[in-house]
Amino acid sequence: MTVTARCPDCGEQNGAAQRFCGGCGAALRQSCPVCGEEIAASFRFCGACGAELGTGTPASAASTQPGEERRWATVLFADLSGFTEYSERNDPEDVRSMVDRCMRTMGEVVEQFGGSVDKVIGDALMAVFGAPVAHEDDAARAVRTGLEIQRRASERAEEFRGLCVRVGVNTGEVLFASVGPEGRRELTVMGDAVNMAARLQAAAPAEGVLVGEQTYAATAGDIVYEAVPPFKAKGKSAQCQPWLARSATAAPAERPVSSAPFVGRDAEMDILMSAWRRTAAELAPRLITLVGPPGIGKTRLTREFAERLEAEGGRTLRGRSLPYGERAAYDAFSQVLKEASGIFATDPGPAAGEKLALRLQALLPGEDTAGMATHLSILARLTEETVEDREVLFVSAQRFLEAIARERPTLLVLEDLHWADQALLELVGSFAVRLADAPILVLALARGEFLDRQPSWARLPTNLTVQLDALGEVHAHNLVRRLLPPDANVASTIARVEQTAGGNPLWIEELAAWLAEGGRLQPSELPTSVKTMIAARLDRLPELERQVLLSAAVIGDAFWQGSLEALGAPEPLAELLQALERRDMIRRRPWSRIEGDQELSFKHALVREVAYSTLPIAARRERHRAVACFIEQKAGDRTAYATALAHHWRRAGDSEKAADYLLTAADQAGRGWAQHEAVDLCNQALKLIPDGDEGRRRRLRLRRGVALQALMHAEHDVTLGGDQSKSSGETSPPIS
Repeated sequence: MTVTARCPDCGEQNGAAQRFCGGCGAALRQSCPVCGEEIAASFRFCGACGAELGTGTPASAASTQPGEERRWATVLFADLSGFTEYSERNDPEDVRSMVDRCMRTMGEVVEQFGGSVDKVIGDALMAVFGAPVAHEDDAARAVRTGLEIQRRASERAEEFRGLCVRVGVNTGEVLFASVGPEGRRELTVMGDAVNMAARLQAAAPAEGVLVGEQTYAATAGDIVYEAVPPFKAKGKSAQCQPWLARSATAAPAERPVSSAPFVGRDAEMDILMSAWRRTAAELAPRLITLVGPPGIGKTRLTREFAERLEAEGGRTLRGRSLPYGERAAYDAFSQVLKEASGIFATDPGPAAGEKLALRLQALLPGEDTAGMATHLSILARLTEETVEDREVLFVSAQRFLEAIARERPTLLVLEDLHWADQALLELVGSFAVRLADAPILVLALARGEFLDRQPSWARLPTNLTVQLDALGEVHAHNLVRRLLPPDANVASTIARVEQTAGGNPLWIEELAAWLAEGGRLQPSELPTSVKTMIAARLDRLPELERQVLLSAAVIGDAFWQGSLEALGAPEPLAELLQALERRDMIRRRPWSRIEGDQELSFKHALVREVAYSTLPIAARRERHRAVACFIEQKAGDRTAYATALAHHWRRAGDSEKAADYLLTAADQAGRGWAQHEAVDLCNQALKLIPDGDEGRRRRLRLRRGVALQALMHAEHDVTLGGDQSKSSGETSPPIS
C-alpha cells in the first residue's frame, strides 16, 4: 500500500516523501518551535513534546496573535542573479518551473533553520528570523541559512540552471503587523532593517552572503567573516560597513552578559561580612562600592549579604536609582527615608509628613526635630518649603541615618548608582565624609562605567571598591550541574552550556530555564544573546501571562496589581502573577509603597527592556496614559511623583502635562539645592513646549536662568564629598 499525506489546504493526496503539496504548493510539514521535531502540517500538537502548534502553522502558545508588535528580527533576502537574461532566452513556463524549484529549495532551508518565508517576489525570496517566533540565535540562524542556500545552489547547479544566488542579511528592529487591502491583509515585517537587507542583497557578490553590522556583531563568534569595503546604500546618508560570510564555526563564542544565581562569591562575601562586623563593633561607618557589568551578580550577592547580617540582628534599607527618565533628585534616598518611616505612596502629603515627624521624635527623643523633619521632607518631595542652604539638608540626612543605625545596626543599599542623579551622588559623597559613631554600612551597586564618569568616587574617604568578575571554571561547572534539568545532565550538554556561558551566571541560568521549558541543545543552535534569549522565553509564555508582563513593562521596574488592573490586565490576574513568579520572571518585594497592594518587580532590567520594546508606540502611549492616570488617582501627593508623571505623560504623547510636571519637579529639585537636576528638568520641559508658545517658553527660560545662577553658586561652594559649608551670605534662591 502506498502511504500518502493529505494537504491541509486543498485536500490533495501526496506521497509521504513530499514536502510540498503537488496540487497547491502548500507546505506538508512543519517544525515544532519548542523541540524542533519535524511533523505533519495538519497537526495541532507536537508528537514529540506535546507543545500546542496552532492550526497548521508552527508557533508557540504565545506568539501567533495577529496584533502589531515591535520585534528584534533578522531579515534575509535571496535573489537569483542573472534571472532577467534567463527569462529573455526561455519560455515563461520553463521560467516558472525553474523559479518554483529554486524557491522550494530555498524555502526548505529557511524552515530548516526555524525562519519563516515572508514573501516570494518573482525571483527573490524574503525570509524573517525572529517574527512571529523568536529564537535565541536568530541572527546566526539567518546567516547559516544563507550559507546553506549557497551550498545547495552549488550542488544543484542544474536545478538552478547555472544561476547564482545573492544573499543579504540584516538585523534590527521591525514592526510585525498586517498590511494590505481588506480581505488580502498579510502579516509581514517593516522597517529600515528590511530595506537595508534588500540593499545588502543587491550589493552582494555572486554566490555571496553579505551581512550588516548588527548581524555581524551578533554572530561574530558563530560565523567566519571577511571584511569588505564599505558602500553607500541607496537612500542612506552614511556608508554601510558590510561583512562577507565565509563559513559557520562549530560553536558559538563566549560573550559577556548578565548574571543572577549566587555561587562562587566566597571571597567577596568575606570582604563584606568583615566590613560589616568591624562597622558594627567599632561604630565606624563605611562605604563599599560593588562594581560589575550588567547582571554579573551584584544584586544577588547583596541579597545573600543582607540575609546574613539580618540573621545577626542587622537591618537593611534599600533605595534604587532608575533609568528611563523616571528618576527624581535624591530619589534613592527618598525611598530609604519613606521605607524607614513607614510612608506609603498613597499617603497624602500631610499624613506622610506626620509619619516622618513621629519617626524622628521616636529616634531622637527630647530633641526639637521640627526643622529636621522639614529638611527631610524637602529631600523626599513631601513639602513645597525651601531652605537657603543645601548643607542643612545634608546634615539632617546624616543625622537621620546615624539615628536609624543607633537604633539598630543598618545596611544602606543604593542600587544602580550609575543611573543616579548628581544631587544623590553628592549626598552619598557627604555620607562618606561625615557619618560617624554609628553602626552603618553604605553599599553602593554600580556598573563599571560609573567609575569612569566619576573618577573622584574611588577617592572618597572610607570607600572600598569591590569588583565582581565572571565565575571560575570550577564554580561555573558546579552551577551548570545544579541548574540543568536531570535528563540534560550529561557531559556533552554541560560542556556546551559552560562554553556558552563563559563563566557568567545569568547565561547559565537563562540557558537552564530554556532547557527546562522544552528547548533542545542542537549543535550550532545554542543561544548567543541574552536579549534574544529573553525574547524567546517571552514568546513561549502563555498568551495571558505574556500580556501581563508587557503591561508591567510600561509601568516600570516596580509595579502593583492595582496598576495592572488599571491597564485592563486579563483575569485571573493574581494567578497570572503567581505563574510569572514561579517562572522567575518577576519577584515580590517585601515592602510596598502602596498600602494594601502587593509590590512586584522584574527579575532583571533586561526582562523589562525586552518586554517593553515589543510594544508598538501606539500601544505604549495608550498604556502610559493609563499608568499616569493611575498614579494621579493613587498618589497621596502628586507633586512627590512629578518626575514619574512627567515620564508617563511624555510617553503618552501629552507634552503639555509632561512639561507641567517637569516644572514641578524642577521646583522640587531647586528647593533641595539639586541645581544640576533643576536645570536639566527645565531643559526637558523647554523641548516639549511648541515654538509658537513664545510666552510660556520665555517664562521657562527665565526659570532656567535662575537655576543656572544657583548652580554656579553651588559649584563654587560645594564639591563632591567636601566638608566646606556656605556662609550665610552666600545663598541662592530656589526656582520660583
